[in-house]
Amino acid sequence: MVTRLSHLFLRTLRDDPSDAEVTSHKLLVRAGYVRRQSPGVFAWLPLGLRVRRRIEEIVRAEMIAAGAQEVLLPALLPREPYEATGRWTEYGDGMFRLQDRKGADHLLAPTHEEMFALLVKDLYGSYKDLPVTLFQIQDKYRDEARPRAGLLRGREFTMKDAYSFDLTDEGLERSYQVMRDAYERIFTRLGLEYVVVKADAGAMGGSKSEEFLHPIGVGEDTFVRSAGGYAANVEAYVTPVPDALPIEGQPEPVTLPSADTPTIDTLVAHANAVAPREGAPWTAADTLKNVVLALTHLDGAREVVVVGLPGDRDVDLKRAEVAFAPADVEPAGDDDFRKHPGVFVKGYIGPQVLGADSPSGIRYFVDPRVVDGTAWITGANERGVHVSGLVMGRDFTADGVAEVSDVRAGDPAPDGSGPLETARGMEIGHVFQLGRKYAEALDLKVQDENGKLATVTMGSYGIGVTRIMAILAEAHNDEKGLAWPKEVAPFDVHVVATGKDQTAYDLATSLITSLEAERYDVVYDDRPKVSPGVKLRDAELLGVPVVVVAGRNAADGVVELWDRRSGERRDVPVADLLEAVRAIQ
Repeated sequence: MVTRLSHLFLRTLRDDPSDAEVTSHKLLVRAGYVRRQSPGVFAWLPLGLRVRRRIEEIVRAEMIAAGAQEVLLPALLPREPYEATGRWTEYGDGMFRLQDRKGADHLLAPTHEEMFALLVKDLYGSYKDLPVTLFQIQDKYRDEARPRAGLLRGREFTMKDAYSFDLTDEGLERSYQVMRDAYERIFTRLGLEYVVVKADAGAMGGSKSEEFLHPIGVGEDTFVRSAGGYAANVEAYVTPVPDALPIEGQPEPVTLPSADTPTIDTLVAHANAVAPREGAPWTAADTLKNVVLALTHLDGAREVVVVGLPGDRDVDLKRAEVAFAPADVEPAGDDDFRKHPGVFVKGYIGPQVLGADSPSGIRYFVDPRVVDGTAWITGANERGVHVSGLVMGRDFTADGVAEVSDVRAGDPAPDGSGPLETARGMEIGHVFQLGRKYAEALDLKVQDENGKLATVTMGSYGIGVTRIMAILAEAHNDEKGLAWPKEVAPFDVHVVATGKDQTAYDLATSLITSLEAERYDVVYDDRPKVSPGVKLRDAELLGVPVVVVAGRNAADGVVELWDRRSGERRDVPVADLLEAVRAIQ
């Protein structure tokens, strides 16, 4: 049955919503696809549900074709399984927690690994039952501190999450590859450009993790790639470690009076002026910047640590979060400095008084480039004084290596495939080889061929359904509105009748009958008291791929045909309309 705009629950807006930051947010609200209910939470209106369900249909079809079976688990979950795996605490403030009337703790599911593991444990007990892959399309909840960008970063969102269960690591590899291949088919069908990058597993855990990123300017992820094929999220990038240098024979450190050198640039300029070296001038890369970070551990304890990195590098807090996970990481504040007055001399911090075994007890980490035998200009822990020629492995040591420095274009790929370029992207899918982390925590075992209990190994595979809708809206629009790809558009054809002449409405009705006979899904703007200008602006805003306008030339049997995506508009005789629509479709 044709959908008539005169009866559709729809209200379009001329102006952008005041809280909208990105194009997709503006257009999806203005075109009446979604409506904000609270920060990061949206109501889905009829048009939005149509697009969302078409995306779900593509995802569902490919998952089933890959051998996965669909189930549906609740979003309201008990605390105990997440307590067993440690994630009740690890998720921190990012999880919605609540209690029922009896005081029992529950959560709104941010993800469902635990519950799928328990479901399989409840029903399966033999190796003969495996492998099995289950999936669902379900809402998820995360208490984002700053929900933004509409559907791109919300508190409530829809995901397809799948979980594979195998007896062996080799079986997990096969299941993982099957899901990875299915993802490539899904994103190809959706017309989404994607890059598969190595990623950090984060709170999910596991031995292998890859993200599918859609390159887009508003993306929250920075990723790097080389011409030789390497690709990784910056949080998963591993710095190539240079060879250690010989320590024996290196000159002793030299004190470098350096008043009024509060920055790396002023320190370098001062060193070149008062202590020039032969061969090449000092650069920022010759200095050791010691950055104080504050870690907040899961139990609430606050700890300061120091990371030494080359002075031409800055700390990337996202990489620092990975390096010190599961602790939260932030730059140390004034209160942190005041608690260690004899150690932290701002602008002149050096590693000589740092380390877990030092009197200060403050753990000290270094960038991977700071290897034994490298010599540095760094702070002397005295105001107005630096030291030159301080050698790693002789004059100072570290408690460990921390990958916290920024990753830049031109840095080497760790696999030797060439220099890196950087880009922005938005995560559209993520696949994990979880291994046995959750199965061990929840005692998920089956009998193997010898009758002995063996722990099952798991994979986890997620796709952001509602995020994909927003990304498609970001990628397919112009200054007039949305321009959906035919694969996900809410309708195939948008028919508009304009003017006061009944001939146009009669012709539109006849066209709809012909289009529906060809199995096209049609929306009809039959609103009798709406001006032609408003109807045409709404047709542009809604973004249906094909628009047919019955108007001033209706009496002559001619309609105007729009290809919404290319912008082409032309007059077409009614007799040729179906062929012309097929050419666009």
